[in-house]
Amino acid sequence: MQETAEWIAVDLSNGCLRVWIMGANGEPIAQAVTDKSAVIETHSGFETALLALVAPYLAQDHRVTCVICSGVAGWNVPYVATPCTPPQRVIAASPAFADPRIKLYIPPALKQMSPPDLMGGEATTIAGLLRSQPEFDGVLCMPGLHTKWVHISAGEIVSFQTSMTGALFDLLSQQSVLQQSVAGTAWDAQSFLTGVGDAMGRPQAIASQLFGIHAATSLLDMSGGAARARLSGLLIGLELAGTRPYWLGRHVAIIGVGDTALHYRTALAEQGVQGQLLEAPPLVLAGLCASYESTQNSAK
Repeated sequence: MQETAEWIAVDLSNGCLRVWIMGANGEPIAQAVTDKSAVIETHSGFETALLALVAPYLAQDHRVTCVICSGVAGWNVPYVATPCTPPQRVIAASPAFADPRIKLYIPPALKQMSPPDLMGGEATTIAGLLRSQPEFDGVLCMPGLHTKWVHISAGEIVSFQTSMTGALFDLLSQQSVLQQSVAGTAWDAQSFLTGVGDAMGRPQAIASQLFGIHAATSLLDMSGGAARARLSGLLIGLELAGTRPYWLGRHVAIIGVGDTALHYRTALAEQGVQGQLLEAPPLVLAGLCASYESTQNSAK
């Protein structure tokens, strides 16, 4: 007999739709992951994609199942100003899902007034980290399309800085003169490190350094793997140059998945910083569990 969900945890960050079906004992009874591209950028599209994963676990007795989602965009959510502890309370999403069997809740987002910055689903991940490591004091590097650098102290998010490094890599590798140069998935580690060093040493020359990748593939037969790695290295190096106050002399934990997180750790190691690598999904789930517990406590 199919076990029914007590509640459902959902994460829309890191380029995928990840779902944990939570049982009455507080542990996942099932989980599923699908490519985020399957989620149409509309409320109905997200609802359809989510139901395709969770429908077998919904109650058949008209009971409403609570869904808590991190990293979702397009709903109106309030902002909590930093410095602050990671928000654990959630609000009912508006507009609501059409299917009456599920009700969506979303954690608040964060805002920083000076310098102005915004944070969405990453706050849930941070809540999960502090749930498992309440004494953490240092800096979090959270790679992605919009990489976050977050200063954590005394259980609070003190400040943060966002870099559009991942988004820039996608734009340059897919919609610029570099598209053909960096095609494929090959990788050259030394070209990456050279790119990091070049960008950090001469960040003011980044525009010409980027075009130099195209010139080198045309004139010097630079391989696609070397070109792709150099592009990544230049962009991450530029980011490190701009975020130096966050990582220099600090304890740094890198929260991510896959090769991108490893590239950040490699780049930081070249600067003498030994970043601690943490898997993101368990921390996201821990943060969502904290939000669910907060919801249950407030209902009592």
